[in-house]
Amino acid sequence: MPSPLMQRFGVALLLILPPTVFYLAGWREHFSVEALRQLIQDHRGAGLLGFVLAFVLGNLVQIPGWIFLAAAVLVLGKLWGGLAVYVAACTACMVSFLLFRGLGGPALRAWGNPVARRLLARLDAHPLSAVILLRLAFQTLPVLNVALALSGVRLRHYLLGTVLGLPLPIALYSLFFDGLARVLSWIGGGA
Repeated sequence: MPSPLMQRFGVALLLILPPTVFYLAGWREHFSVEALRQLIQDHRGAGLLGFVLAFVLGNLVQIPGWIFLAAAVLVLGKLWGGLAVYVAACTACMVSFLLFRGLGGPALRAWGNPVARRLLARLDAHPLSAVILLRLAFQTLPVLNVALALSGVRLRHYLLGTVLGLPLPIALYSLFFDGLARVLSWIGGGA
């Protein structure tokens, strides 16, 4: 087991290095709604696998999940786009959890902060419902994935909470983006 200092260094490196390389390499334009929509549209089968991998990378470099959701809904529609995002989001959350847990272990448990201790005690009391509620509120927020990975929550609670907590917000966002696309199409068609 690495020392606490090495754990902190590894976590900090994983938080800083991927986004820095991503932005310095100029890859941000490949993660726009249009670029992701084109990827899915041009390569249905391989495009979906690429979409899942892009979502995983996007989650690690702090790109909001709604960008992926909007692209998938625009190409695949609200049902299939929502399902594609659900699979990609669950995969991205698990990869993030496993990477940060592997590097940092339950690092937040070492904090002596009373607020952190109270939050962790609540998480320990009801881990599954806490993860579900956090997913309902914050979906795939990268910082949430890191915090939960470093909190010491069990993998099974994290996985089940993610799987159960993501469908409702993804469905609502899918309906929103589908409706928005229809309104914009209607407005654009009438001009």
